Amino acid sequence: MISNEYFRRYRNQLGFSNQSAIKDFFQAKDIIPNIDLKYIELLNERLKEIVFKINGIVVKEVRQERLSDFNGKYIEKPFKEMKQNGILPILNNQGRRPEQVYFSWIRGFVISNYFLKALSLIFEVDIANISLIGDDDFKNIETFKRTPKADIEIKLKGKEKIRIETQSGFSGINDIKQHKVLEAKRVFIENKIHTCAIHFDLYNGQAAFIKLDEIKEEDINWITRQQMEGQTVFNINQNSFIWKLTEKPIKYSDIVFD
Repeated sequence: MISNEYFRRYRNQLGFSNQSAIKDFFQAKDIIPNIDLKYIELLNERLKEIVFKINGIVVKEVRQERLSDFNGKYIEKPFKEMKQNGILPILNNQGRRPEQVYFSWIRGFVISNYFLKALSLIFEVDIANISLIGDDDFKNIETFKRTPKADIEIKLKGKEKIRIETQSGFSGINDIKQHKVLEAKRVFIENKIHTCAIHFDLYNGQAAFIKLDEIKEEDINWITRQQMEGQTVFNINQNSFIWKLTEKPIKYSDIVFD
């Protein structure tokens, strides 16, 4: 009879008292690959090109006047801090290279911040009343994370607050992950604060507005996306896209939600 005690002794003879450690050893997960910084430099340059192209076609009210300052604050500074604090090597998601995970994350971060001026026009508030509340942190390896928490909170006229989940699409596939909707419903139940998703479809030059806490469980737009390992997502209906990015932003007070 081969017993569990034999298994333990066998692993100890190999030099492993921890089961996770031997699993990592056999799968070489304990070997952290070197980050290709030259590759990341090219990715950062591509991101600057993306910002430059967008900045060239949006209306003047939305445009960033000093791109060098914007790029320094939202591309170069975060990259430098992530590099210094050892966050780059731990970026892994479904087997993708850390450099690609980094690019996906910072691309969304940059686009979200690029359109802050647009949000001030949409919600008719000063940028000072727009607070960044997301949990992503590129300074501390222990707190860098992706949670369902919305990115932005805005103080509307009066005392009302609204949370904004900003998303960016680059391929023409426009979805909202289920956990974002569940988080929005939780926030409304506990705090009576609505969450509005604003999805920037840069592939087609449009933006959609969806009240996340009002999406029903039986909505026909819930689908299983095979490209995302079978995740359940809310596919954004074309009717929700009501702002052409090349035109002046629509006011939130004028939006009629389905």
